[in-house]
Amino acid sequence: MDDAHRLLWTIAGVAAMLFAVSVLAERRRTLRRDPDRVGWMPWMLVQLIAVLLVVFAVAMALK
Repeated sequence: MDDAHRLLWTIAGVAAMLFAVSVLAERRRTLRRDPDRVGWMPWMLVQLIAVLLVVFAVAMALK
């Protein structure tokens, strides 16, 4: 495995971890006690970008 593939797999792993964190954060925001305390972080957008990055990095690493 050369450095480019290792870098792509690392990017995919980091993006997957970011996706997991954003899923937990979105769930926490959904189940909050005070509905008026809405956060400012767009967790759904973070999830979408992380998933796209994982798919792209894995596809490029396998190619």
